[in-house]
Amino acid sequence: MTALTREQVRLSKRLSLVLRHRPETAGLTLDPNGWVPVAELLAALKISRADLDAVVAGNDKSRFAVAPGADGADRIRASQGHSRRVNVDLELAAVEPPPVLFHGTPRANLASIRKEGLRPRSRNHVHLSPDVPTALVVGRRRSTDVVVLEVRAGAMAGSGHVFHRSENGVWLTATVPPEFLRERSE
Repeated sequence: MTALTREQVRLSKRLSLVLRHRPETAGLTLDPNGWVPVAELLAALKISRADLDAVVAGNDKSRFAVAPGADGADRIRASQGHSRRVNVDLELAAVEPPPVLFHGTPRANLASIRKEGLRPRSRNHVHLSPDVPTALVVGRRRSTDVVVLEVRAGAMAGSGHVFHRSENGVWLTATVPPEFLRERSE
């Protein structure tokens, strides 16, 4: 995987906006599972298939999935991270999580998290990482003062909480109550 150019990063951010949060900004409508025909996306964003393929292939987090539709034509969607207002069903099966998952967050959020746990806020799910390095990268998108929380995912599943794993390995769940969280000491 090669690093994206500045222009490709801009396109990746535009794709995220359109496919995760505001498809109407490009005059698009996602199907109930978040897919849109690639041809429609290319026309709406006025980009080439080569540009799209470079961004999809070069994205370090595999944010986008491309697959053939029922008609054989390629379609694209965001792998996860959709806003509640978009309300898509990614058709992910419930899966048993590992005993522990991780969540990176700015230290400034800890007081609220200790009281309320992790909530999806404007998204459909809480996003969890399979390892500490990934959680740190995610947390550092918002702050340099980051804490990693251990999520007792196995215990949560045993208590009836449902987990999903997106195509790019991000773990998703509705909420994480505070009793299943522990601040990780480095």
